[in-house]
Amino acid sequence: MNTTTLDTAALQARLSERGQGHVLNFWSDLDQSGQDNLLREVSSLDLDLVNHLMNLAASPAAESKAPNITPPETITLSEVRANGDRIRAAREAGAAELKGGRVGFVLVAGGQASRLGCDGPKGDFPVGPVSGSTLFYFHAKRILRLNRLHQVRAPWYVMTSPANHEETQRIFELNGYFGLEREDVFFFCQKMLPALDLDGRVLLRGKGELSLAPNGHGGVLEGLASSGCLEDAFARGVKTLSYFQVDNPLVRPGDELFLGLHKLADAEMSSKVVRKSSAGEKVGVLGHVDGRLGCIEYSDMPEELLNKRDEDGDLVFSAGNIAVHALSVDFIAKITEGGLKLPWHVARKKIASVDATGSPCEEDGMKFETFVFDALGLANRSVTLEVDRAHEFAPVKNRQGADSPDTARALLCALHASWAGRCGLPLPVAGEDGVVSVEIDPSVAETYEQFQASQPIAPLVTEEGHLYH
Repeated sequence: MNTTTLDTAALQARLSERGQGHVLNFWSDLDQSGQDNLLREVSSLDLDLVNHLMNLAASPAAESKAPNITPPETITLSEVRANGDRIRAAREAGAAELKGGRVGFVLVAGGQASRLGCDGPKGDFPVGPVSGSTLFYFHAKRILRLNRLHQVRAPWYVMTSPANHEETQRIFELNGYFGLEREDVFFFCQKMLPALDLDGRVLLRGKGELSLAPNGHGGVLEGLASSGCLEDAFARGVKTLSYFQVDNPLVRPGDELFLGLHKLADAEMSSKVVRKSSAGEKVGVLGHVDGRLGCIEYSDMPEELLNKRDEDGDLVFSAGNIAVHALSVDFIAKITEGGLKLPWHVARKKIASVDATGSPCEEDGMKFETFVFDALGLANRSVTLEVDRAHEFAPVKNRQGADSPDTARALLCALHASWAGRCGLPLPVAGEDGVVSVEIDPSVAETYEQFQASQPIAPLVTEEGHLYH
């Protein structure tokens, strides 16, 4: 008997002890490549966690009274625009943190661009309205600008997924890491979890393949710890990690004001929000649930609270979550020591699988994930900052319609054309869609004040529009 047979026999016994022996039922039907793949996937299973998730899903929901939900204390746009002592002090503190090399960056980039009609990582999707630059380019150039401005080498930790890990690394290599130092960009892969049937058995996607799904964006915290990125941050003297997601080309991960407010409050985790456009906008909102800060999903908000307004007629629950956070490195270490301390969310749905004969079918099953915003409830101190949607939020999620490449490009053009116009610079004629095609490279500026300070600067005039770079 060879080593592979011995390893397989031992694995079969271990799986059978946990009621999961069925995952090797089709072993003899697989070729060597198929056996190697299945062995690799099964060997990486955390059977203790699988058992925990099974018990979690099987536990009856506890009956409880309706929660008390209250809005968060938010630093509003009005306060920011008033530019009082608190705001000025925060900007100075944030700039000092950046200049001192105490800020690192975390990008969640595990998604594919398939919903946008393209193959490959979503970060490689071209979103620049004039340049055609990708999402990765926009994020990298913002970090590069900050590094040059403050004469530091801030680390950038990029979470990928098994579906795009190698391709993402290849894209960065082909693009020379977009001007950043190779030693300052770290890739780590999001962990995957098996889907279970309603009896807690691991589902097979094929005879030689488990049905696996990402562990949610909350998995970025565990990934930082287990990959060595957190250790690297400590070694570099980084105190705060700025978290953002790949699909927003207007995100400002190095915002001095936000980082300064977080620092001055000695906060463990802070958030940026935008004011909801309407009561019916399907976005999670930040709020306190029985005194604990978190994000309440649109579908979980009682109807009367969704529509509740204050004496001025404004929505009471208007702090729309845009997935931009600042997290203390010490805080991440604390909540990941001995395993990630976030609640598991269970999604019950039809899942592509194979039946007992190995034929394709759909099973009633469960997938499990964690959400990064649940960590807010574990933070002793937090800051919530309202930002201007038109300046900082242009997500690319759908192929057409709302939150699509077209809307993101239009928002970029509107913002950048307004900066150029205020500086008295010539603008191209608006297109049939009303869009004035102006793009300002993020390495030049990401606010009007920064663009104004960069003058004089002439645009590169192309058929697509004006490009400042």
